[in-house]
Amino acid sequence: MHVITRRRLNEFAEKHPDARSSLARWYTIMRKSRFPNFAQLREIFPHADQVGKFTVFNIGGNKVRLIAAVHYNRSKIYIRHVLTHQEYDAGKWKK
Repeated sequence: MHVITRRRLNEFAEKHPDARSSLARWYTIMRKSRFPNFAQLREIFPHADQVGKFTVFNIGGNKVRLIAAVHYNRSKIYIRHVLTHQEYDAGKWKK
């Protein structure tokens, strides 16, 4: 899949260095994979959830939430937000 944009991962990792390796692992898996649908994505990421039009990934032992728009037909994933669990629970990303 083509991940757009890695910059959001890097920015989050700068603020939260403990998440760097987990985000790098997620990125590597996504770049090397192609998912035709959500069911197959969940085979690799069983804790991923659909929330409206977005897919929410639990990363780093559920400490990080990555919110993305996944376009299965074009093999592209657009990273919308990378948040701590607390920031995610605040819900501001939904607006």
